[in-house]
Amino acid sequence: MTAPIDILGAGAFGTALAIALGRAGHPVTLWARHGATAMQAARENARHLPGCPLPDTVRVTDDLAWLSAETCLLAVPTQHLSAALFAAHPRAATLVSCAKGIDRETGLGPTALITRACPQATPAQLTGPSFAVDIAAGLPTALTLACADPARAAALQAELSTPALRLYTTTDVLGAELGGALKNVIAIAAGAVIGAGLGDSARAALMARGCAEMARAATALGARPETLTGLSGLGDLILTCTSDKSRNFRFGQGLARGHAADPSVTVEGLHTARQLAGRADLDTPISDAVAALADGSLDFAAALDTLLSRPLKPE
Repeated sequence: MTAPIDILGAGAFGTALAIALGRAGHPVTLWARHGATAMQAARENARHLPGCPLPDTVRVTDDLAWLSAETCLLAVPTQHLSAALFAAHPRAATLVSCAKGIDRETGLGPTALITRACPQATPAQLTGPSFAVDIAAGLPTALTLACADPARAAALQAELSTPALRLYTTTDVLGAELGGALKNVIAIAAGAVIGAGLGDSARAALMARGCAEMARAATALGARPETLTGLSGLGDLILTCTSDKSRNFRFGQGLARGHAADPSVTVEGLHTARQLAGRADLDTPISDAVAALADGSLDFAAALDTLLSRPLKPE
């Protein structure tokens, strides 16, 4: 019998993982803050993932007492992860973050937040190029599973992989986290490029220079540079810079067009850009421009001029 899995958070991504793992035969308990009874009855998350039925192996609840599996996936945005951990007190031996970003209050990544709140648990990070609707539909998707313990990483890989959802392991947890966080910043910039009508050639150039900026920053912060060329870095960068399914990309489009941001939508790339902006130990011109553009200290024309006026040098 396949192992039971708990999932804390019933947004689109948490629900998609519940569907994929439930379809693979895992008994899944999906915890929802709101609407659990309706979701359980309808067998669908009509708010976040309409049209994607829940398998019979998935149970939806708003009762934290039902979370009792050895592995718990944390499908909660980074900016709410710390509060969720301290409120839920998950008892699982392994806590797997599915969030991307850097906590704006502490400057910590998801696994450090897990360790701070639940020091008895083994933390891990699930990240990479993925849209919830694709996972729920059973379309082929590959992700990075990062855990400092190689044996636990291998066990999780076997436990959480399905025929359509392939997991690749790494022990470079910091690199995997930074890949998922930094690509969101570049996605905002890519959205701004398209929103301003600068074209696909400009977007491709921005993505290439953005990939170099990601590797440079991650290495300076202690990650292994090769991690940023994998699924959690380059792979995720390609996806989020080329699709309007990405909220970071859409946010960038709106910035360039002068549209007001929706305050109810969490844009992780914006928080990450603000964490990086102005740091003397990091060379992050794109991140700096995104933060300044979002905060209103630069308009789009000035931000573009700042980037284009950088000194010419070898690639």
